[in-house]
Amino acid sequence: MAVDQQVREKIAAELWQAEVSATAIDRPTDSHPELDVVDAYEIQLINIRKRLDAGAKVAGHKVGLASEAMQKMMGVDEPDYGHLLDEMQYFEETPIDAKKLCFPRVEVEVGFILGEDLPGEGCTNEDVIAAVEWVVPSIELIDSRIKDWKITLCDTIADNASSCGWILGQQRVPISEIDTADIDAVLHRNGEIVAKGNSSAVLGHPLNAVSWLARKVDSFGVRLRKGDVILPGTATRAIDISSGDHFVAEFAGLGSVTLDFT
Repeated sequence: MAVDQQVREKIAAELWQAEVSATAIDRPTDSHPELDVVDAYEIQLINIRKRLDAGAKVAGHKVGLASEAMQKMMGVDEPDYGHLLDEMQYFEETPIDAKKLCFPRVEVEVGFILGEDLPGEGCTNEDVIAAVEWVVPSIELIDSRIKDWKITLCDTIADNASSCGWILGQQRVPISEIDTADIDAVLHRNGEIVAKGNSSAVLGHPLNAVSWLARKVDSFGVRLRKGDVILPGTATRAIDISSGDHFVAEFAGLGSVTLDFT
């Protein structure tokens, strides 16, 4: 371990306060350049356990840095992941107060809901196909508690992979009825198209992200379980939001999902 537990606890507390107060902090790696990926995941878990102790429940996981471009930008050769908690779920009919967030952005994602547990070590795309019950239209709301999104890999991992919330559309499609490797997605903001993408941008196939996630979390003693929501990574670039914005994400063959901010 690159830093001791006292330092981990201190960074976790600073990130916690930043989220509660919607006041971003300097990046932890500036004051602790020795911070490594293992430290960062342990810091993430400190705050996740705190929320679980307060009554939250794990609803699933998200994959970040799932595109080649993002990995090159961060200087890494694999994605990262964060936790999705039930209290982080937003709903289409309920606007979000943008003032309670630091630097929120919207990401368009082809989501999955598991109908069976996934294996951990050795998990394959075939295992994922067998376990997924539904493919769903989704938006991930990301937010960095670190100033101006100027983050390193370890900073974003410690900050729960910059996750903030998740929204699912109403439509549910069996995985056998849609080619998840080729789903076009379009994001509208206030009636104008602001991003386009295809699910193939997610590690070449979003199932690659899910099987990677199952193997990765297994190394931390975690399994992906029946009912979990899995967000494999964005099919488009992330879009900044402002108060009053109305977003609609449309997915070919999968329906749409909306999100509003006050």
